[in-house]
Amino acid sequence: MPPPSRLGPPIPRKPMNQALERIDTLIEARWVVPVEPADTTLENHALAIRDGAIVALLPISDARLRFSPAETVVLEDHVLIPGLINLHTHTAMTLLRGHADDLPLMRWLTEAIWPAEREHVSEEFVYHGTLLGAAEMLRGGVTFANDMYFFPDAAARAYEEMGMRAMIGLVVLDFPGNYAANADDYLHKGLAVRDKWLGHSRLDFSLAPHAPYTVSDSAFERVGALAEELDASVHIHVQETRNEVEDSLKQYGLRPLQRLQKLGLLGPNLLIAHGVHVDDKDIELLALNQVGVAHNPVSNMKLASGIAPVTAMLSAGINVGLGTDGAASNNRLDVLQEMRFASLLAKIQADDAAALRVHKVLQMATLLAAKALGLQERIGSLTPGKRADICSISLNANEIAPVFDPVSHIVFAAGREHVSHVWVDGKGVLANGELLLQRNEDLPAISRLWQNSLQNKRS
Repeated sequence: MPPPSRLGPPIPRKPMNQALERIDTLIEARWVVPVEPADTTLENHALAIRDGAIVALLPISDARLRFSPAETVVLEDHVLIPGLINLHTHTAMTLLRGHADDLPLMRWLTEAIWPAEREHVSEEFVYHGTLLGAAEMLRGGVTFANDMYFFPDAAARAYEEMGMRAMIGLVVLDFPGNYAANADDYLHKGLAVRDKWLGHSRLDFSLAPHAPYTVSDSAFERVGALAEELDASVHIHVQETRNEVEDSLKQYGLRPLQRLQKLGLLGPNLLIAHGVHVDDKDIELLALNQVGVAHNPVSNMKLASGIAPVTAMLSAGINVGLGTDGAASNNRLDVLQEMRFASLLAKIQADDAAALRVHKVLQMATLLAAKALGLQERIGSLTPGKRADICSISLNANEIAPVFDPVSHIVFAAGREHVSHVWVDGKGVLANGELLLQRNEDLPAISRLWQNSLQNKRS
């Protein structure tokens, strides 16, 4: 008789005349929260993985009877969840972490960030910044980033090397920068990068006009036409501040969302970042057009932009996910932290302790984010047939014990320091808190290089 397992009954014996089904990996865990079905927590279950996809989610005892894995990972005090999705970020801006604190959005942009970008942003800056940001996200259980920044080919190379999944936004602006001269130039260069990486299993591309206050009507119309032609997602900052709405009313006689509707941009392929200052009519417009929203609670707080009416948007049926924004306006690329603040802010705003319960906020960080991007058939839940993007969180540390509800701990108690293992496309990229990547050894030197460069320019 084999020794008993802490994760279940003794390993059963397979009848001699039945062949075991070969798989690549079997992950056995104390708890599994698949997200689909909703509000479900499974105990002593296993995930079977083959060719980068989830084959089955079933009790450990049944898995041991059915499968012959090349590798078995036993996680005795851990909870498995889908890989977290960072629905709005500027990953390369990791190199500007702490560069401009304690400023409201427009001063932060015009006095600190845009001047720093003119001085420093290059293909090498984006490549190195994305390497560092991807490493930070993977350590925090984030397997997918919806990114928006310059030099998209450099970002693509970095995500590829780090083994991460990403949708890379092809930025569009009306004014010149280090990357392109005008809106047409941004689009021309961006689409060439999209063509270069077309068909990559982990990389997708979106069109990313920066914001209504930096993009003209004619550029928006071209983006809309291209999005329809290419069946591409569109990623844009909208109604982040009160001033943005007021300025749009003065210039166009329309709120930013109304202007986008007039230009034909509102639809299921559109994702708006922030959406802090939306009223009831805006929410109705978003819901009617099935527009997704990336909620960025920490960045919104740090820039004093306001608190987005998340519960009202969710009640209207809008797919609201969670984003970190860039490390320059957040200082962390930490979706677990966003989950905690999203729930707490929603309770304060609604004056209701039951607002945004833990299972719903976990949905926001996974399945609802995937739905907002139209990727729910591939990622967002631990469902057989989907890609094996998985995060394991250890719940055995003294500071988060005892465990009455693992989902409550994910949202309110655990931090990214408790993330133990991460898989992307079924491949292990983090084990026992350590990145399993060759580039991992180079990251501290890259960080020091850019810190020295930025400090010398500032002084």
